[in-house]
Amino acid sequence: MSNNRSSLITSIEVLESRLPMKDLGKDREGISVVYKPGTEGSATVFCYRVHTESGISGEYVGGDSVGFAQFRKLAPSFIGLDALERELIYDRSRRELRKYDKMGMGPFDIALWDFAGKYFDAPISKLLGGWRKRLPCYASTMSGDRNGGLDSPEAFAEFAIQCKNLGYPAFKLHIWDDYTITELVKTIHLVRDAVGPEMGLMLDPACKLQTFLEALQVARACDEAGFLWMEDPYKDGGVSIPGHARLSQLTRTPLLQSEHVHGPEEKANFVIGGGTHLIRVDAEYDGGITGALKIAHFAEAMGLDVEIHSPSPAHRHLMSAIRNTNYYEMALVHPLTPLIGRPQDIYSCDYKDGLEVVDSDGCVTVPQGPGLGVIYDWDLLTHYKSMEYRA
Repeated sequence: MSNNRSSLITSIEVLESRLPMKDLGKDREGISVVYKPGTEGSATVFCYRVHTESGISGEYVGGDSVGFAQFRKLAPSFIGLDALERELIYDRSRRELRKYDKMGMGPFDIALWDFAGKYFDAPISKLLGGWRKRLPCYASTMSGDRNGGLDSPEAFAEFAIQCKNLGYPAFKLHIWDDYTITELVKTIHLVRDAVGPEMGLMLDPACKLQTFLEALQVARACDEAGFLWMEDPYKDGGVSIPGHARLSQLTRTPLLQSEHVHGPEEKANFVIGGGTHLIRVDAEYDGGITGALKIAHFAEAMGLDVEIHSPSPAHRHLMSAIRNTNYYEMALVHPLTPLIGRPQDIYSCDYKDGLEVVDSDGCVTVPQGPGLGVIYDWDLLTHYKSMEYRA
């Protein structure tokens, strides 16, 4: 379809909005999201809009303060560039952020893809060559709490049964910050016994385990229970290639690593170094949809799978175009709250992520509107605005 309207970038704006969030807080270390009934808190979101001479704007709500700080370094150089030339912008951004972790690239790239879809009046999935319309999900829990929610091995087992009954084909546990190895091993076996052999199970300690030997004990419990994978087990931060290579030599459960190293080259280093069996990818972390697709194609060339991190409309479009991936992560779910650790009232359309949005087969659909296929509630985001940036 021909389109003669100019796609040059004229301005960029980013809102920081602090949205109210009830009954959610942080663990004792102030890191993981946990269920805390009665808590009145807030969650910060960053709202990107790129405006062009065509009058069409690309939009995305996501990212964090670290990524935004890096983006501010990049943004002035984008004015006057062609918003459709995403590869050029990707390459320039990588060079400019070469001293950093490149977290500032992702949200803006997703906004550029949203613009392209609106410009060509097509969903991003179509621009990517996507064909998958329904995506199988796994239920990915909040971290264990001691607040009457996921507060025991029995509570995790009961929630796994609930998720199985909702249709989820797989279930992933995030552990307590005040864990004991005995309790974790019991939980792993109890959840497997509760759901039977047919449900896929995964474990994500989120880098909480203190030592390599603790990770080894937990991994061997996962071996016995037939878990699909374990990710980020211990406090290396998820980045030690030799550490995870040694762990994989001593256990059978596949490792899913590389969430905390970003971009195609660092993922390749992890694979070639033997530190992971599966590759983690996140469009916000890994250079947007542009970077994430490069990683998926590298994994495909290596005969490996990628698993996409966290729910978002961008990730639904991305997954629609990737063969070598298995599940959409519905995170972070909990039996006592519909909230998932991130604001979900940012849309003024029917898009939603959450525990009960899956169909009876445990699947979600790919939005079919232009671009991301969602409509953001800019009145709400502006009402809770705490900062505004323009370039």
